[in-house]
Amino acid sequence: MGYVAVKGGTKAIQASVRMYKDKQHAAGYEIEVEHIKANMNQLINQIMSEASLYDRDLAALSILQAEGNMEEAVFLLRAHRSTLPRLHYSTVTNTRDMFVERRVSASFKDIPGGQILGASPDFTHRLLDDDQSFAGNKTAEAYTEIPHTHALDALPKVIDYLEQEGLFSKKPEDDREPDDITKQSIEFPSSRSERLQSLTRGQTGAVTSLGYAEIRGYGYSSHPNIGEVRVGQQPVHIDPFDTGDAYYIGDIELTEVEAFMPADEDDMDDLGNTEKTFKIGYGLTFGQNETKAIAMSVLDYSLEHPVGDAATSDDEFVLLHIDSVESTGFISHLKLPHYVTFQSVLDRVRQTKGEHGQ
Repeated sequence: MGYVAVKGGTKAIQASVRMYKDKQHAAGYEIEVEHIKANMNQLINQIMSEASLYDRDLAALSILQAEGNMEEAVFLLRAHRSTLPRLHYSTVTNTRDMFVERRVSASFKDIPGGQILGASPDFTHRLLDDDQSFAGNKTAEAYTEIPHTHALDALPKVIDYLEQEGLFSKKPEDDREPDDITKQSIEFPSSRSERLQSLTRGQTGAVTSLGYAEIRGYGYSSHPNIGEVRVGQQPVHIDPFDTGDAYYIGDIELTEVEAFMPADEDDMDDLGNTEKTFKIGYGLTFGQNETKAIAMSVLDYSLEHPVGDAATSDDEFVLLHIDSVESTGFISHLKLPHYVTFQSVLDRVRQTKGEHGQ
């Protein structure tokens, strides 16, 4: 069986594209990219994270072009990203150098430098507010400032508490070149660098759902303790001539999460008893994206310390199914013509029915 040519198909497709592009003009006004940047910061953060491209202007443009469809916006931004030349690699960055704008710990009340609530909807009432007349021109001096004992770009890590008490041991530094899943396909079993890249690029809802499933019992099933959530501006440097002299090129907003997980260490104490310590799950995303970063830390631990045949410990199951472009693309392709394959199935069904009828 071959495809049946349909006359007028090209014209119909072109007309469909024109209708789609004209829809945003139907109301008689247009939304500007600057309006999206000013009012949809959280949506921009999610799209930049899932597209793995930090550019607020392009993210806002993708939202406008996709009519607010997140999956389509991520697809557009990733497609654009694939066309960009890769001029330099940044040097290794340390989040201890982050200029912190928000920092909370659910594990300790009193932490060096103090809890910094910053800007967050966590403390608001979840009620629709039809009065959007809040003055947006307040300066930083209009808000109460809490004095800090540490510079905001040199805050210690909460995990230092556990290390000082001997309840957490750092792993030796791994200076191997990380695998880059944007340049070569991910391989299974995956390396941790591949897993962290996939998780931070994962669809926010999918990462959150699988992280929730992990906690509910479909994996390690332990309630994590969030040692620290920090949001702030992270400096980025490059060393274009590989001379050891790095140049500062700007800041990017990041959300970092370190989650504590109680675990039995393999090492024994002097009496031959298994020592009870903590291990860590790690999450890092572009922008202020706290729920995803927390879920990422849960899945990072689950994949790093697999439990039996749990789905959330299977790196292939988790990493392939959280990718929004892969999953959305495959599901969406089902609405495209499958005439030949369906007719083939239909012929087999008819043949089978005919044979049974005889």
